[in-house]
Amino acid sequence: MIETSYLTNQFLIAMPDFDHPDFFQTVIYICQHNQEGAMGIMINHPLEIDLGVVFQNMDIESHDLLINNTTVFEGGLVEPERGFVIHQSDQKWDVMMNINNDFSLTTSRDIVNAMADGTGPKNALIALGYCGWGAGQLEEELANNIWLTTPANKNVIFDTPPAKRWHAAAASIGIDINLLSTEVGHS
Repeated sequence: MIETSYLTNQFLIAMPDFDHPDFFQTVIYICQHNQEGAMGIMINHPLEIDLGVVFQNMDIESHDLLINNTTVFEGGLVEPERGFVIHQSDQKWDVMMNINNDFSLTTSRDIVNAMADGTGPKNALIALGYCGWGAGQLEEELANNIWLTTPANKNVIFDTPPAKRWHAAAASIGIDINLLSTEVGHS
């Protein structure tokens, strides 16, 4: 039996020549990966809506302009109408999946209500939709050199501007993504 190294709490960084229009220069935070497949959230594709619009659509009042202007991200192509919040694991919510000691993923309304009234998590990334892979699919993509993997880094998720996250995720392990070649040669 082949032992598999699962990628929960890792970044997938799209290789420079991966020109798929939905994943070009994408960074995905892997929330769960096991023998059944994988689930992740894109962390560097901001949508043209902010959290205030989400609050309005959910009939939630918020008068905090800073919170209302928080960027919402395209988390992936699967279930784009469903909301996901990546946050630090410092509070408990109704529907929360602990990814590790530092990060959790929540999909319940209580976290959105708390964000609206200013009692939500200090650091959070809000996304609509997610990325999903069936059993063995992500492993096949990795074998085809579509993704670079690195340990997740909270500074990349919460402190780095979205346009710089692709470079910053690779730089977190000392790689200049612009210098990578995906071609393999023999001498």
